Amino acid sequence: MNYTILKGNIVSSTALNQLEITENGYLVAADGIIQGVFATLPEAYEGHVVQDYRQKLIVQSFSDLHLHAPQYPMIGLGMDLPLLDWLNTYTFPLEARFADNDYARKIYRQLAQELIANGTTRVCMFSSLHREATLILMEELENAGVTGYVGKVNMDRNSGDVLQETTEQSMAETALWLEQCEKFEHIHPMITPRFTPSCSDELMAYLGKLAQEKNLPIQSHLSENDKEIAWVQELHPDCEQYWQSYAKYGLWNDKTVMAHCVWSDERERKAMKDAGVTVAFCANSNTNICSGVTPVRAMLNEGLQVGLGSDIAGGHQIEMHQVIASTIATSKHTTMTNGAPCLTVAEGWYLGTSGGSEFFGEQAGFAKGNPLHALVIDDSHLPQVDSVEARFERSIYRRQTGAITAVWSAGRKVLG
Repeated sequence: MNYTILKGNIVSSTALNQLEITENGYLVAADGIIQGVFATLPEAYEGHVVQDYRQKLIVQSFSDLHLHAPQYPMIGLGMDLPLLDWLNTYTFPLEARFADNDYARKIYRQLAQELIANGTTRVCMFSSLHREATLILMEELENAGVTGYVGKVNMDRNSGDVLQETTEQSMAETALWLEQCEKFEHIHPMITPRFTPSCSDELMAYLGKLAQEKNLPIQSHLSENDKEIAWVQELHPDCEQYWQSYAKYGLWNDKTVMAHCVWSDERERKAMKDAGVTVAFCANSNTNICSGVTPVRAMLNEGLQVGLGSDIAGGHQIEMHQVIASTIATSKHTTMTNGAPCLTVAEGWYLGTSGGSEFFGEQAGFAKGNPLHALVIDDSHLPQVDSVEARFERSIYRRQTGAITAVWSAGRKVLG
């Protein structure tokens, strides 16, 4: 048995608005699986090596449920454009460059390393439509220590001249890609229709059948923008609501992540809850490309499963602690308009860690039986404050580059 025993100030989110803090405590894992958090080290573990981080913070690592890998080079560009204009002006031309495998390798290696450096160890990620580049992305994530899901994007219509595949190409390349994914241990495939307008009925039906036959998870976009919603209604007049354009093809179940859901009304939210669909709340991109504010408080009150997405490059921050801070801040706009309570720090942290990790089959917090996903934060360079809880809250808003000194992903130490 290989033990990992970490000592320090341990903070985790065990429920939506609940932090569990163990000062000078011990986090124990055996063969990469958490055995528990203890105020004193149990006798059964005495004699094993203890990694003593003294007064540093030991916290959960982050889950990013929605980001576009090929958009990594354009973070911070086009933030004054609405969604559809932004896609056509910036996104599609950039993604077309990933036909070049050398370019893909360079960008994706840097992306994977930056994710780990900032404590993101679980992802649901979009690649481009390029099969070989998608395999390169999966390889670089695997090598860096990231876990989770990657999707080869499918898009056979309404994507311009530079970034589009035929229906036959999309289907054949997806089938071949799935065969080639079997070599990866920690990164797995995810069915990824870009969004309803970019996929023909024939392609959507094929992807739904593929997801069902191979029991694969699914990711896409939902109700992000009013023009997008109107477009879907034109393309699918038989669907009263956007979500039905996925559901009718078998792309709507408890293995589905839908990003944004800004304009999801009570009926659409109920459809998500009934099916077990997970919402990826992307606060930064919703603001940057003028989409609106996701009704996250209503979703939580109604019992939906919600996690966070950086949504690079609609979102301008890949660092999930900053995404959590933005998530809390944008929730206050809802408070100002309709009086709904804004998110607390504990709730924001839950969404960025435990809320997202539930999609990967984990329990909240450092629960016994979870794979070890953790990071160590050194905030000694900041002015002293009175409590571990205060230091933890400040780490969300003020943590500087280099403060993360160690990272574990699925039981493996991948940084530090």
